Amino acid sequence: MRKKDPNKREELLSVCFDCFCKYGIEATSTLKLAEACGMSSGNIFHYFRSKDEIIIESTAYCMAKVEDDFMQHAPENFDDIKRFLKEVPYWTAKQHGEKYRFMYQVYTSPQYRQYGKEFFNGVRERYTDYAKSLEPKLGIPWRVLQSLIYIFVRASVHYALFEDEEYLLAQTRLLEDMLPLIGEKYNAK
Repeated sequence: MRKKDPNKREELLSVCFDCFCKYGIEATSTLKLAEACGMSSGNIFHYFRSKDEIIIESTAYCMAKVEDDFMQHAPENFDDIKRFLKEVPYWTAKQHGEKYRFMYQVYTSPQYRQYGKEFFNGVRERYTDYAKSLEPKLGIPWRVLQSLIYIFVRASVHYALFEDEEYLLAQTRLLEDMLPLIGEKYNAK
């Protein structure tokens, strides 16, 4: 048996995820996935046991990459938070809206809900680490930042899913209005 190349597997996860995002779960056959990956449908099963495994693993892998991409736009200091609040929701909707819509299709399905729970446990851990990494830059305790991140990400993802600007603006206005109070309380600069 040939040894599986982990880099190739990650590449396939990305290609398959993009294919699922474009066509949806039901309309994406293993043949369509294999063609997108430039291989035969039999060859794709050298890397994966089933279509379900591809759905589960590609969603978790690619959505973690989306989170990393999102976090690369983090504010550099306290004064940069307003820019972040104004720009990032629109950027993430444009860049990743299709991916968020597919993720919710997967993780709200009874068939895959348990994997969604596992994924979102990982999200909590990553957001905690993210908040801790921002604490020295922003001068706000990580526990406060973690709560703010949850509010902001939920608003951004909701906008990416539904383009509901009223909901987005209500959340970002709240965060903007809280900034002077938070800055004063923690002497953030």
